[in-house]
Amino acid sequence: MALFSDPETQRTIDKELEIVKKTLNEKVEGSELISCHPLAVNVRITRTKFKSVIVLLQFPEKYPADAIVVELKSKTIPPSLLVKMTRLCDQEAKTLAGKSQVIPMLSFVRRFIDENPLIACYDELQYVKSRLLTDADQLKVKQKAGILNIRANQDQYFLDVKLTVPDDYYTAAVRVEMKESNFPENLVKVFVGRAVDMARQCVEAPLRRTPKDPPFEPKPSLKIVCDFLISECVRPCPRELCPVCKQKALPDNPKDIVSDSSDQKFVERVYCNHLFHYGCLDKYMKTPPFTGGKKCPSCKQRIYHERWKITPKLAEERWAHHEAKKRELSEVVDFLGDCL
Repeated sequence: MALFSDPETQRTIDKELEIVKKTLNEKVEGSELISCHPLAVNVRITRTKFKSVIVLLQFPEKYPADAIVVELKSKTIPPSLLVKMTRLCDQEAKTLAGKSQVIPMLSFVRRFIDENPLIACYDELQYVKSRLLTDADQLKVKQKAGILNIRANQDQYFLDVKLTVPDDYYTAAVRVEMKESNFPENLVKVFVGRAVDMARQCVEAPLRRTPKDPPFEPKPSLKIVCDFLISECVRPCPRELCPVCKQKALPDNPKDIVSDSSDQKFVERVYCNHLFHYGCLDKYMKTPPFTGGKKCPSCKQRIYHERWKITPKLAEERWAHHEAKKRELSEVVDFLGDCL
């Protein structure tokens, strides 16, 4: 039974469908023919697990004089991007009027996926642009290379980072590379180290799991990394106060940063992300109370740092020993004073 009123149109479509069945896999890499019927052609095109789209092509009554109708569906590509892709497909279909259109349209979709490696993180990229960056910041996108260069500025401080989105994102994590910064070197190492670890946790199952935990699934890491670097590092750090002395932890001018780790004004970042002057933190960590470990005055979380790793009991003993020495010295001074 003919589906089209014009027999010539029916013959043209039948002939094209035979060609599609025979040559699709050869001409369109990563394609899977779901259905091939005069009513519609349904094909799944896959580059990676998270770059997969189903293309539904429907023949108009006056095909091929009129452009084929394109509909795109995907569980991984954001709907807003699918709308833009569909619009581009419609424009491309119009250029094919009068010709065979099925294979060329499927090739066009495959080419779009290949040339736009950031499609898997499209929504995350829009979030970074609209929610995290300001007019004072810079974002350079190398679409075909899957690279984002972000320079985030706050007051006189800046962080210039390169983020590479791998082809198998988000099965693989975004790669973080620091290009340049005028924050203290020790803080930059913490920024990058934490960002890299956050990205890793998005794609690697935790070592300790319980039987009740659901199966591990990788999740996007670009938004998480950018949120941390910009919202938790660049924005607050230049204005953060030392929780002990209540003065700015960092100097207003980055040129005045102290690099000597034994200097009283050297800036330390603890596990809870707060900044302390070394002298303030050292005195605070060596002053009672010690029960339950020292807590951050700002957030009340326990302080963890490589330079202060002793147990509360040992800290108590050392403080008691230090106070005893002070008393002995004071008694000696008093005795000598009486003798004189």
